[in-house]
Amino acid sequence: MTKPIRKAIFPVAGLGTRFLPVTKASPKEMLPIVDKPLIQYAVEEAIAAGINELIFVTSGAKRAIEDHFDKNYELEQQLIQKQKFDLLAEVESILPKHVSCVYIRQSEALGLGHAVLCAKNLIGDESFAILLADDLISSSGKLCLEQMVEIYHQKDAGVLAVQTVKPSETKQYGIVEIDAEQNVKNIVEKPDPDQAPSNLAVVGRYILPSEIFEHLENVRAGAGGEIQLTDGIASLIKKHKVVTHVFTGTRYDCGSKLGYLKANVEYGLKHPEVAAAFKEYLAKRVETK
Repeated sequence: MTKPIRKAIFPVAGLGTRFLPVTKASPKEMLPIVDKPLIQYAVEEAIAAGINELIFVTSGAKRAIEDHFDKNYELEQQLIQKQKFDLLAEVESILPKHVSCVYIRQSEALGLGHAVLCAKNLIGDESFAILLADDLISSSGKLCLEQMVEIYHQKDAGVLAVQTVKPSETKQYGIVEIDAEQNVKNIVEKPDPDQAPSNLAVVGRYILPSEIFEHLENVRAGAGGEIQLTDGIASLIKKHKVVTHVFTGTRYDCGSKLGYLKANVEYGLKHPEVAAAFKEYLAKRVETK
């Protein structure tokens, strides 16, 4: 039997340069989708999949993430005094009591593979999940990581979330080549369209065995001295089974401004507090154009 997936790594040390100037003083993972930050959506997805230990690979500029998942006694007392118990419950539910957070610093920006490697001593010999908060994935049923955990147990294998992209977009992703059983035969980091093995792209959800650390320690650093997670997986699949999962749901690339705006519109149209008025506003806005 496969062991449960209990731990998840959240690489959150990036500078978020595509969203400057707002990310000069605030982490990109704290950008709100309506009224919740991106990182909270990723954490909620992990918890729904059975994760109870959250490992944030962070930097000195990301204190806001730690503060968000910590208690704020002054705020909670004010909400109690003003009898705003609905808001109090919302604040208290950000991190359930059975879930713990660990923060570890990535001292240098040396790539996603290096960020994952920073958490090696916290993972031990367990399989674990990786979630990139930039990739916001919604679903009307089971969320993406929960779907992947089921595949992990069924196939006793690492799992990569994938989606089909346009051939012109392959140079933005890790691209996989698979066999008839969805086993990963090859994976290439950001290939040009004429060199891509397929147009099946890995998005920001992974379940990997602890053996990935050995491979990350031995991969050659690429441009800018970065250690690519893709290269580590390319080495891993020579000895360990890794499969793909075309997830059910919609992905929003919130690492881009357009994707971020789309996510806010779509989540705004589903938000119980503002959906009706927002829909009416958008309809009038379209009419005036």
